[in-house]
Amino acid sequence: MANIASARKRARQALKRRERNMSLRTAARSAIKDVKKAIASGNKANAQAALEKSRPIIDRVSSKGVLHPNAAARHKRRLAHAIKSLP
Repeated sequence: MANIASARKRARQALKRRERNMSLRTAARSAIKDVKKAIASGNKANAQAALEKSRPIIDRVSSKGVLHPNAAARHKRRLAHAIKSLP
């Protein structure tokens, strides 16, 4: 455990930040999983609706620095490509 007051404060802040980041990361992962499930079902309309619903969530997590902007773009691009290739 930290002995200096500023180090104790930073440890407390890190825990709060970790909790916040974990919830955001979980939301992004869940949104991506929802789209993947819709793609697996084969229904293009449902998959497109799921992607439109998940895009703002992924963007929000990226803007807060939890997910790298390029990683967010890559996820959205791959999901959109998978939907486009559905029959």
